[in-house]
Amino acid sequence: MTLAGIARAAAAHHLAVFGGFHPGPEDGAPAGTGTLILLGPDEPGFWDHVTGQPEWHDGAPDPLDRWSARVIGGIAAALGGQALFPFGGPPYHPFYQWALRTGRAFASPVTLLVHDRAGLMASWRGALALPGALGLPAVPGRSPCEDCPGQPCRDACPVTALRPAGYDLAACHGFLDSAAGADCLSCGCAARRACPLSRAYGRLPRQSAYHMRLFHK
Repeated sequence: MTLAGIARAAAAHHLAVFGGFHPGPEDGAPAGTGTLILLGPDEPGFWDHVTGQPEWHDGAPDPLDRWSARVIGGIAAALGGQALFPFGGPPYHPFYQWALRTGRAFASPVTLLVHDRAGLMASWRGALALPGALGLPAVPGRSPCEDCPGQPCRDACPVTALRPAGYDLAACHGFLDSAAGADCLSCGCAARRACPLSRAYGRLPRQSAYHMRLFHK
């Protein structure tokens, strides 16, 4: 079992390794976990792939979560590990903290997590809790925001619902209820889209629209 082998297994399902770390008792990983590997969408191409899967056409709810459970569960079983997910609670696994522990995700100026590849479009479909301490590459441990010219995410939200002091959920939903919020509903959060890494990541607007519909039910 190597990180390269895990990356190949994930890539077969348009998933990518979004980081990993060796958890301690304080991290909330299952007992016996030597390495925790986080998986996220491998763009471009993830959305076209996943919407062609059986879960998307069987009429049952939560197709993306069910696809994630099937695929990541299969990868974990093949590796002798356990699949963990950010959904299915409560209780919920601490994916926010786990992402920070990888050294590849950071708190952005607008409080959302920013990933060194996916930018503010970062999402985590699941994690692999594996026995043994796998070799992991060194990571810069430096937020991409530190070198981002102008940090455009700071001023992109039309109602400044995203601020360093915290997220104004009511203001965000209120804006989405208005005619002016149609762009965010159909194309995704304006602050996320303003991130240069997000723009280079290749996430399709219709994927963002799907998540926005679920968020703004």
